[in-house]
Amino acid sequence: MAEAKRIGILTAGGDCPGLNAVIRGVVKSANTHGYEVVGFLRGYEGLVDPVSFIPLNHKNTTGILCQGGTILGSTNKGRFSATVGVNDRQELDPELVAGVKTTVEQLNLSGLICVGGDGSLAVAQQFHENGIPVVGVPKTIDNDLSSTAFTFGFFSAVFCATDALDRLHTTAASHERVMVLEVMGRHAGWIALYAGIAGGGDVILIPEIDWSFDNVSQAVLAREQKGKKFTLVVVAEGAKLPTGDMVLQEERRKEHQQVRLGGVGNVIAHEIERRTGKETRTVVLGHLQRGGAPTTFDRVVATQFGAHAVRLIVERKFGHMICYQPPLMGSVPIIDAIELSTVDTEGSAVQAARALGISFGDGVHELPFKYQPEETVTAPADKELAAAITRRKAKAGKA
Repeated sequence: MAEAKRIGILTAGGDCPGLNAVIRGVVKSANTHGYEVVGFLRGYEGLVDPVSFIPLNHKNTTGILCQGGTILGSTNKGRFSATVGVNDRQELDPELVAGVKTTVEQLNLSGLICVGGDGSLAVAQQFHENGIPVVGVPKTIDNDLSSTAFTFGFFSAVFCATDALDRLHTTAASHERVMVLEVMGRHAGWIALYAGIAGGGDVILIPEIDWSFDNVSQAVLAREQKGKKFTLVVVAEGAKLPTGDMVLQEERRKEHQQVRLGGVGNVIAHEIERRTGKETRTVVLGHLQRGGAPTTFDRVVATQFGAHAVRLIVERKFGHMICYQPPLMGSVPIIDAIELSTVDTEGSAVQAARALGISFGDGVHELPFKYQPEETVTAPADKELAAAITRRKAKAGKA
């Protein structure tokens, strides 16, 4: 297979909607540029002994645009785990990296496209540092990669969580209950924030904002006093308890594994019911957020990511990751992209949520917007408005 121009692609880490759209985008774009494409099975594991790959072409990628999952398979376990915590990396076995380099050389790959989140791209960065021609594509439902506004898979997960809130709204209202929805996101609150806004949540608890049980309970009782007999609470799995602890499904069993988050929703529901007397139920979406067909937005973004990843290889811009900064598709060094991206607590989404009366459990209720006093409207573009204000005040004074 050493004669043809060839590109390799793999999907690593947790699955998410849109992976197949990236694969299809790579294949169609690569063929346009005169490249063959091979896909490695089961993520990075397919790169080493025994090497496991399949040729990718028009025939076996037709119809996969709208399919969830990945036709190449994936894994977030095994020998290529390089992330053990928040921005906490560990070095891969040099012999393992050497084996990957041999595979790339034997297959005469012009470049290797690695589709993954922070952990998978941390592996890709080590490949780059060892001379392997690699480019990255940002994939995670958590939307927690810096340097890109959005990762594909995120809005599909938000759609799933929003649909769940829509359904919980009717049953919560019917029984006058508090419903707690626990969503994924690991150490970032993007899914909880966006789904909470889109699904009409009343309380949103995320890792980036400290909260207390007293404030959450007060938000529930405040709604009760206004005649609103039910409350929807959205909590990110990584939201820390007021003690500063995270709720874990289990500690990591091996040194190179990350902890498994989950269970904070049940803790919160128990405390709300104990403190308020309101009947409270918990729903944990879990892997439902990862499954199913990608949304229209994720299909478009994922397809663009695939096409532009091929462009990086054609331009020999290795060690870079495609990034989406609307309206542009650019690229950044992978090393700059694998830092954790968290919710801006003063950002527009949080401000809008507070303005809607959504509680973040921190006791802050006032509107965060800083309105410009009428007297200070002096910008040239606002001359007409300033004149109108002056006329109005003058008229009011005569009256």
